Amino acid sequence: MKAAAIVKYALMALFLLFFIMPLCWLAVTPFSTRPSMAVALPGLTLNNFSWAWSAGARGNLLPFVSSAILSAGCMMLVVAAGSLGAYGLARSGFRGKEAALYGLVLLSSIVTGVAAMVPIYGLMLKLRLVDTYLGVVLVMAAGYLPTAVFILKDFMDGVPRSYEEAALVDGSSAWQVFRNVAFPLARPGIAVIALLAFINAWSNFLIPFILFTSHAADHYPLSVAIFRFQDEMGILKIGTIASYSLAYALPVIGVYFWISRRYGFGFFGGIKG
Repeated sequence: MKAAAIVKYALMALFLLFFIMPLCWLAVTPFSTRPSMAVALPGLTLNNFSWAWSAGARGNLLPFVSSAILSAGCMMLVVAAGSLGAYGLARSGFRGKEAALYGLVLLSSIVTGVAAMVPIYGLMLKLRLVDTYLGVVLVMAAGYLPTAVFILKDFMDGVPRSYEEAALVDGSSAWQVFRNVAFPLARPGIAVIALLAFINAWSNFLIPFILFTSHAADHYPLSVAIFRFQDEMGILKIGTIASYSLAYALPVIGVYFWISRRYGFGFFGGIKG
């Protein structure tokens, strides 16, 4: 038993190390005097962050603005449309509802995939939404929306109908019932999909890379702009990439802790106990 336990814990330690090492590299390398692919800190320096205050700082900081616009827009659209769709599904009764919902989630996994980008680009081109924030937000939100509806439906199912009936008796309209009763009571679920939509948009590379063409390079978000950091010979600037990646990760971590602290994450729907 002891030998089996040792092997078990050794494998668990290796497995944990596999995921921790990249995080350690990301935390250490931006401040290293000799940045490399190894996790080492021979000396402390802030020179790797020179892109933030160099002569071309404005061009280096624009991707932060683009990422914030795209992520916030996608999050708001997913929350608004997803909550309405989930509430409608939770309160409607028709045959095949569950099968339709599962099918929608299954199909959504390929909506924004590589194979779908050719027709999506053609559609955006016809709608004149290429090189626009709106086009990128719509495509990213459409890809995540079925999953958001699927997650939120359980939370909407947990909202007591008696509360809604009392509001209707009190003279509230259907919209007021949703806004004042269902939406506030589903806040844990709203927080979950808001966070997931923000992270999904913040980390998305393929969609903005394709829909923002070369003459719209100023619109590139962080996920795309990070590829610019190489010298004239095409050699990657490890220190700059590491510092940029750290700055890239911090907003997501901040949003996670803010939403977690404000709303919590109780995946049991309805009223939070």
